[in-house]
Amino acid sequence: MKVLQFTIPVAGNKNIILRHEVLPHFYPHLHRHDEIQLTWIKKGEGTLVVDNNMHPFSSNQIYYLGANQPHVFKSDPVYFKSKSKRKVESLTIHFNPNGKLSHLFSLEEMKAAVLFLQKHSNGFVVPDKHVDEVAQKMVAVSKSNGMDQLIAFVDLLKRFSTIARLKELSRSTALNTVSEHDGIRLSNIYHFIMANYAKQITLEDVAKQAHMTTQAFCRYFKKRTQHTFVSFLNEVRINEACKKLTMQDLHSVSISSIAYNCGFNTITNFNRVFRSVVGESPREYMDHYFKSTYEEPADH
Repeated sequence: MKVLQFTIPVAGNKNIILRHEVLPHFYPHLHRHDEIQLTWIKKGEGTLVVDNNMHPFSSNQIYYLGANQPHVFKSDPVYFKSKSKRKVESLTIHFNPNGKLSHLFSLEEMKAAVLFLQKHSNGFVVPDKHVDEVAQKMVAVSKSNGMDQLIAFVDLLKRFSTIARLKELSRSTALNTVSEHDGIRLSNIYHFIMANYAKQITLEDVAKQAHMTTQAFCRYFKKRTQHTFVSFLNEVRINEACKKLTMQDLHSVSISSIAYNCGFNTITNFNRVFRSVVGESPREYMDHYFKSTYEEPADH
């Protein structure tokens, strides 16, 4: 069994499975399933871990995850506090084109949709400018039944095939050979690091959480995630920094304050690590983010 092989609960004899959830936090364990997953984060913030890649997520974003792609939507630490009154909300559609729906996807008329699914097996995030329209089509699927639901579902797939420049969530995976036990252990390690990234946590701290010696932990973690402890911690911190940078006003943001709040001791080290992870400086990242958000060209 790989990671946590999750079985999607099915009501009746449904082939298009819908889940609308309002919870204190998202499901916290690394898992995967045979079904393709489309999730609209209506409310909530955190980090999406897909294979060995990380992506900050926030409210009103839509993610497409390929079949059997290991993933976890890890809510921000504030959602796990004992007195937290926060809630997350999501609408998710699961479907398996190789299950009972295979007859539909074998039709010649569905060839474009099949090619799209094959091309994007590593998942993607829906561009911001398309979120409202895609969300409306997801709601249409959720509120329909029978043939109307199938028509709405095909219409949703048709809309996807017209969206250009989709951002891939993962390029490769190192988690296909991870056992269910390791999936739970890795989830606990991820949770500890993501809950404490702003502090000066050490390799010894994390190894202790995993009930391992530091040497054994380093070998274990690198083999299963392709990350060292430091590279993973840095990526978590930079992901958090990216979230904070894009929540600020472009001209009044204090980059140094964000650096310290994300666990970096010096602005010089923050800038160096940020460039190594993102490929540009924090200021360049902000400039490009706001330019693409407010001046994004139309698809062709």
